[in-house]
Amino acid sequence: MSELMQCIRLDRYGAAEEMYVGEAPRPVPGPGEVLIKVHVSGVNRPDVSQREGNYPPPPGASELMGLELAGEIVGGDLEHADNRHGFTLGSRVCALVAGGGYAQYCVAPLAQCLPVPAALTMEQAASLPETYFTVWTNVFDRARLGTKPCGTPETLLVHGGASGIGVAAIQIAKALGHRVFTTAGSDEKCAYARELGADTAINYRTSDFVAVVNDLTEGKGVDVVLDIVAGDYINRNIQCLAFDGRLSMIAVLGGQVAEMDLLTFLFKRLTMTASTLRARPVEFKGAIADSLYQRVWPLLESGTLSPPAPRVFEPAEIVLAHQQMEGAELLGKAVIRWT
Repeated sequence: MSELMQCIRLDRYGAAEEMYVGEAPRPVPGPGEVLIKVHVSGVNRPDVSQREGNYPPPPGASELMGLELAGEIVGGDLEHADNRHGFTLGSRVCALVAGGGYAQYCVAPLAQCLPVPAALTMEQAASLPETYFTVWTNVFDRARLGTKPCGTPETLLVHGGASGIGVAAIQIAKALGHRVFTTAGSDEKCAYARELGADTAINYRTSDFVAVVNDLTEGKGVDVVLDIVAGDYINRNIQCLAFDGRLSMIAVLGGQVAEMDLLTFLFKRLTMTASTLRARPVEFKGAIADSLYQRVWPLLESGTLSPPAPRVFEPAEIVLAHQQMEGAELLGKAVIRWT
């Protein structure tokens, strides 16, 4: 096996054109880690932030971009206690990583690896980890989307319904029995979100999502909002949250500073939570992986939950992939296919 591998390189922060296909030393797995021959790498919005210099990798992580992948195990510490799924050499896995996914080989903690569901392609599998881990920890763990005391499933509003995060949140929540509202920036994206299972998709350019949500819930509002926008969406989220509702913020695409209507927040007994995932320890991410394997993987195996095929790019098209993501031209996820 060559000591060098192909990868996407970035010598300086900046525009998408700064990326190119180059070479780097093949990584070496440590205790509790495996070496994966990458078939497909996922492309995500945080990669754009890293490329621009706004989302550096945590200490000890690879400087290469890429937070998720699917491939086969070709080496590593398979005797480690974190090998809960009995992986062996050649096992097909998808994995969440803190960096290094844009390459032909990547090291991943065993605790953050999951088996590729038999019903999925490697392209589909590579599109799962970053969004599924993020949605699970923020919607189901932190915001506690679940069942009301009367036994009725709670309701969810997802902003960015045609994004990778939006697609994952819609599909997982619907598969678990929840009513899902979403927003998107065009009629095409709204139609796409409805095809994925959203009960209501609102074009935020032509309609006031607060008015629509409150009208369709008879003024009660939704129980949980998953927000990637922040900025002036904060108060609008407050307006369409139900009493005891929870706002989960995971990005600030609409601005880092916001004014809040604290009186309404107080009156409605609301909870707001915010988090990022990349720098959390392996044990934390491993616990999310275990929850996904127990609650979501059976739905993927049975076909009850079927993620859409992502847009596939070759490594030499990485600039185009980032440009289309930044321009909000993609429906769902984008991936890089190495083999």
